[in-house]
Amino acid sequence: MKLADNKATLSFSNGSPSIELPVYQGSIGPDVIDIRKLYGQSGMFTYDPGFLSTASCQSAITYIDGDKGELLYRGYPIEQLATKCDYLDTCYLLLKGELPNATERDDFHKLVLKHTMVHEQMQFFLRGFRRDAHPMAVLTGLIGALSAFYHDSTDINNPQHREIAAIRLISKLPTLVAMAYKYGVGQPFMYPRNELSYAGNFLHMMFGTPCEDYKVNPVLEKALDRIFILHADHEQNASTSTVRLCGSSGTNPFAAIAAGVACLWGPAHGGANEACLNMLEDIQRNGGIAKVGEFMEQVKDKNSGVKLMGFGHRVYKNYDPRAKLMQETCNEVLAELGLEKDPLFALAKQVEKIALEDDYFVQRKLYPNVDFYSGIVQRAIGIPVSLFTGIFALARTVGWIAQLNEMLADPEYKIGRPRQLFTGSPRRDVP
Repeated sequence: MKLADNKATLSFSNGSPSIELPVYQGSIGPDVIDIRKLYGQSGMFTYDPGFLSTASCQSAITYIDGDKGELLYRGYPIEQLATKCDYLDTCYLLLKGELPNATERDDFHKLVLKHTMVHEQMQFFLRGFRRDAHPMAVLTGLIGALSAFYHDSTDINNPQHREIAAIRLISKLPTLVAMAYKYGVGQPFMYPRNELSYAGNFLHMMFGTPCEDYKVNPVLEKALDRIFILHADHEQNASTSTVRLCGSSGTNPFAAIAAGVACLWGPAHGGANEACLNMLEDIQRNGGIAKVGEFMEQVKDKNSGVKLMGFGHRVYKNYDPRAKLMQETCNEVLAELGLEKDPLFALAKQVEKIALEDDYFVQRKLYPNVDFYSGIVQRAIGIPVSLFTGIFALARTVGWIAQLNEMLADPEYKIGRPRQLFTGSPRRDVP
């Protein structure tokens, strides 16, 4: 970042002396006012619930322009990456800063795909959970437990340890997610196959059984790989900020990623696609496609308490660029599986049509977001709704690691310590 030509002047109506604050410019995006010395100079903090106007760090990884509907990974538009690269290329880009050349690509793919097995004792750890436990509860525990199984790469201040932990996490997350699924449905775990692609291997571990050979469907493989790319990183969202905050204490990488998974579990964040499918299933139970219009009218009524899930976004005030790509993938998958006429998918199309045409939703820029389509695609592939957020966590792990590594390499980083506006009782004595 560099100093801007202008400075910000903070003046007070009570006669206190004004304060000059430096303004910094990034390569693109809004300038920032540096308030680090504000408390020392004025005795005051800023107040910004939800950090809507606060830059918590400087970062060179992901950029979002919500007004334009633009998402860039290391400067590359998400549309180009999703059509010209695969997920492991994207991982390399996020971790290293550049796309790999042919040799680097080959080496990185081999490195990741040869470390997909997990310690055999992880099976016994997994069996301590109830069969009906939510997969995200299981994953939070399993990922946290990795630090106990791979304690030779837990020093977050050692760059070599961080690199080893990064490969282990990216490699083993599909295996852990598939194990959590198999455990819940009572099927034997499937060991990974190194000759398969990253997405193909995950499909094999999810849906293969020892009884017969599993043939990976290339359309589903491509769709899943695209889901991974679209969810790989998304700037300083709640789970990424959680990973950074957790990592700022010096904890090990596995614990920091487990914290991110726990945050992602929330229905307002990673659980949004699960909430979206649940909404569609509720509409289906209450009358199906004939009741869509009535449901959308209830959404408009603020007193009804009915929410439209899978539409709108905290950051994007235009069409989510990921949603356009996911919509294409959705249509490809439904056509491949012959599900275009499936009642739930027909219902989803009707909800989408009304939202894109009705002035109420258009004026409020409530466009379909990536969660709306990715949930439909995952359901079509056969992934249960309860595992949707687990897939999100699998994909986002590389973004969390890249963000964590960037923070630790930043000479300005400090342990996170937000301030507060205290509104409780002042000092008082016990009678």
